[in-house]
Amino acid sequence: MSNTLGLPAKTCEIDRLITNSKDIEKVLAGKKTATRRNGRYADPGGRMVLKGHSFIVERVYEQTLGELTETMALQEGYVSVEEYKNSILSSHPGMRWLPQMKIWVHEFSPEEETTE
Repeated sequence: MSNTLGLPAKTCEIDRLITNSKDIEKVLAGKKTATRRNGRYADPGGRMVLKGHSFIVERVYEQTLGELTETMALQEGYVSVEEYKNSILSSHPGMRWLPQMKIWVHEFSPEEETTE
């Protein structure tokens, strides 16, 4: 089943998108602006709150692990694809890095604060 955006149904809720404390700190420091998951956790426009700070999901799209570039690794808060790969594999015992494996990219930015 897909939604009005043409995307398949979410496999998890947005509050589960980023739960690792190191990743949360990277987001809050502005060093992480995207996260990749094996399922779709949010729609574009979705709001994620981390330690009282709001972030808006701007883009959600599918790609393969083999398409990951150094620039994309930087979005994830890592200095290289190799560092990102090692982190993912160490946190998911038994996982194999398969270039053809499809993943969902969630790109986000801080929500603009308004003053009234």
